[in-house]
Formats: sequence, structure tokens, C-alpha cells
Amino acid sequence: MSTENLKLTQEWDKVFPQSDAVDHEKVAFHTRFGITLAADLYKPKDASGPLPALAVAGPFGAVKEQSSGLYAQTMAERGFVTIAFDPSFTGESGGTPRYMNSPDINIEDFQAAVDYLSVREDVDAERIGIIGICGWGGMALAAAAADPRIKATVSSTMYDLSRVAAKGYFDSADSAESRNQMRATVAAQRTADYRSGTYALAGGVVDPLPEDAPDFVKDYHAYYKTPRGYHPRSLNSNDGWAVIGGSSLMNATLLGCIEEIENAVMIVHGEAAHSYYMGKDAFARLQGDNKEFVSIAGATHTDLYDGGENGAIPWERIAEFLSANLG
Repeated sequence: MSTENLKLTQEWDKVFPQSDAVDHEKVAFHTRFGITLAADLYKPKDASGPLPALAVAGPFGAVKEQSSGLYAQTMAERGFVTIAFDPSFTGESGGTPRYMNSPDINIEDFQAAVDYLSVREDVDAERIGIIGICGWGGMALAAAAADPRIKATVSSTMYDLSRVAAKGYFDSADSAESRNQMRATVAAQRTADYRSGTYALAGGVVDPLPEDAPDFVKDYHAYYKTPRGYHPRSLNSNDGWAVIGGSSLMNATLLGCIEEIENAVMIVHGEAAHSYYMGKDAFARLQGDNKEFVSIAGATHTDLYDGGENGAIPWERIAEFLSANLG
């Protein structure tokens, strides 16, 4: 096992202000696939004794300097050791070619984060949880199903990426014909990429916005393309994923075993989010009395990235849930 020597930015370059209540440092750890992940570690100032810990990731196509870092820092203010990490092939993390994703590799990213936290002397290895945002909210549920070391999971404004890839939004393209058309498109792109020797990028959030853009696309633009959330390493803020990057999602069943999650799960979703149905449907499948669904009135999908204009993220409720279930 070895960890690549990554060149990590040391200055504060987040889209949110630095907290005076926590210490911050850059760390790195490796996955079982040999990829080294970069992370920001946040820890309460003057903390003593092993503490509960959280690994945070998301949204899908974002970097740790955006929403996941805000969640990690805010939870550190509330007594947790936290890391916000860049997934494989993105941000400051290792892995080539760049801007690819894979359900198996990305679930492993979460598990590798748990590996890293579990051997830190300042962490109680029996009290580790995870937070996933947007597409990584679905990855978090999949990781929780795979790894019982994850004692509590919070999934915020979640996407079921494999469902969207295979069926389209609101299951509007749920047919063999639609899927086969997409497979043909990806197959042709693979040939073109191999011929050119480069991987074409799909583009991040559309900019400038067309007049007929759906409201949720406008919400993405308002986060990723403005000073509110823009970051130069963010895929969504810039050139996006490789066109063929997520081709395996269509054939995956990301949430296939979530009924078997025995540990605690909280799903937080905005009632005005276009993705709300995904959170509700996932929660309906969970079993046990240690599961909780938190519905935020009036909140859109991206309001739960940073709170939006009205402070939509229920920080105290999330912290109480995690504290109660991490002992």
C-alpha cells in the first residue's frame, strides 16, 4: 500500500469563509484501487480524546472546496473530526484519466475515507459516519449498505444516479429503446476518443443559460457559475465530466441493497427540489426505527448545497442525529 505524493493547495481557497472554531489541514489517503485521495480535515479547536468522525463528499461533479467542505467544517464546529474529500479522478485527488466516475470506485472512495479515519488516534473508530450530498447522497447510501463500520449516514438532497442514467428524470425515458440509443451514443464516443487519443468532455453547467432552461438548471447555474459556488477545479463549474465517464451508471443498481442497512440513516430533502422523489423513494425502502426523513419546506435542490438565501440546511438537526447515533 502506498500513497501518492500529491501537490495540495495550502492556502484557503474555499467558496465559504474559514471558521475560527476549528483547525484545518490537508491530508491524503489511498483506496484499494491504488488511487490517492486529497482531503481537507477539520477538527474542533482544543479537542481532547478520541472524537466521533465524519467523511463528507459531494455534490456529483463538485470539489471539496464547495458544499462538502462547508458541511465538514460546520460539523467540526459541532464536535466532530471531519474530512471533505475529492473523489477519484477529480479535484486534487489522483487517478487517471481525469474526470471519470464509477459506482464501484466511488463507493470505495467513501470506504477508504472510513479506513483513514479509523486509524487516526484522535478518532473513535466505533463512531464514524458519512455525509453525502446530491449524487454522493446516493453513493453514501450504497456505501452504508456495503460497510457496517459506517454507524450513521446523512444523505442530503440526494440523487439516485443509476436510476437517472437508466430511466431519465422522473423515469421519463424508462425504455429499452432510450437506453439503447444512449449506449450507441456512448459507444460511438468511445471509438472517437480512442481514435483521437483524448477524452472529450461533456461540459459543466450550461453557460450562458438558454431562455427556456428548466428551473433546476437555473439553480445549478446560480451555484456553480457565480461567486456563490464557482471553483476553478470543479467539473460542474467548468468543462464537466468525460462524455463516457459515467457510462457504467446505466447498467448499475446503485441502491440495490439499501433495505439491508442496519445502521442509522437520515435523508434530508427540499420539498421544491426536482430530485425530491428520489429521496422519498429511497427512504420508503429503508427498514428499522433508526431511519429519519427530513423534508425542508420550499427548499430547492441546490438550497441544500449551502443553505441558499433562507438557511435551508437543518444543521442542528443533522448534528443531533449524528451525535445520537454515533454514541
